[in-house]
Parts: sequence; C-alpha cells; structure tokens
Amino acid sequence: MSTPAASPEFGGRAMGVSQTREAARDIAGFWWIWLVTGCIWFGVSYVVLQFDQASITTIGILVGFMFLFASAQQFVLMAVADSLRWLWGIFGVLFLIAGILCFVNPKNTFAGLADILGFLFFVVGAWWVIRAFVERAVSPVWWLGLISGIAMVILAFWTSGQFFTTKAYTLLIFAGIWALMQGITDIARAFAVRSLRNRL
Repeated sequence: MSTPAASPEFGGRAMGVSQTREAARDIAGFWWIWLVTGCIWFGVSYVVLQFDQASITTIGILVGFMFLFASAQQFVLMAVADSLRWLWGIFGVLFLIAGILCFVNPKNTFAGLADILGFLFFVVGAWWVIRAFVERAVSPVWWLGLISGIAMVILAFWTSGQFFTTKAYTLLIFAGIWALMQGITDIARAFAVRSLRNRL
C-alpha cells in the first residue's frame, strides 16, 4: 500500500518552521553579547561606587557611557525583535541623545541630572516595567525587570521631594545601582538565551 504524498502546502509550512528555528538558533548564538555587556555593567558599577571623592566631570562622563551602552542594547533588540521594533528604536534614540548631552558638558550634566533626578528615575522605571511585560513571553527572568522598575518608580517619588545635595548623592548611588541591576539582568538574560539555543 503506497503512502500518500505530502501536500505542497504541508511541505511549505514545514520548511517555514525549519527556517524559523534556524533563524532563532542563529540569534541565540549571540547570547554572549548580553554576557559581555553584563560584565561591563558590573565594572561600571564597581568604579562608580568606589568614587568617594569623585569629580563631577568623571561621574558625568560615566553616566554618559551608561546611556550609550543602554542605547546600543536597545538598537540590538530592535534589530532582532519580531514586533514592537519602533518601541526599542525610540528608547534607543532617547538614550543616545542623553549620552551625547552628558559628553558635551559633564559638569552641567551632573547638576542637571541631579535637578531632574525624580523625573529621570520615573522614566527609567517606566521603561523597565514596559520592557518586562514585553519580554514576559520569551524571558523567564522578566520579573527581575518588573521588580526593578517598580522600585525605581517608588524611588522617583521619594527623590522629587529632596534637596539638591541629597539628589546629588542619590545620583551617584543611582549610577552604581543602575549599572549593577543592568549587569544582573543582562547576565541572567544571556544564560536564558543560551539555554534556548541548546533546546533548538
């Protein structure tokens, strides 16, 4: 008894699934990018939190680098995302502009950031919450971003009512903690992507 031949429609669907799996495997092969950026974030965090008598200029430049790293990550996510690319792109551009402004005048940048620190915290916290829900279906560690985002929003409301000196010290601590949280999240994401690659 002869076996019925597979329909062209079924063959095309199977080929499409195979190509999708191959593309996903290729993307997952770049898991080390998140590992490297996570280690860089840890290094930035260590440097910032060691600066007992750090100059305002140095802190302004470090914050600029932090924004540039964050911008680069958003553009990478925009390049590999299947949907909502415009969202990654918008935040990538915003982080890029913030980084450039930090390099133009680090001293004024530090004073300006300290002045609007509450608003800055709120924007970052809102972004972390949005990103957590966007990644919920594909990332097992999405809840880390959610918790960090909620904590950042709470900190935003507290910071808004403080004096400039308190805001300035808070900015230094924030720079270190932000880098630390980004490092933890990126390293966790790296190993999650690596395990996904092994399952494909």
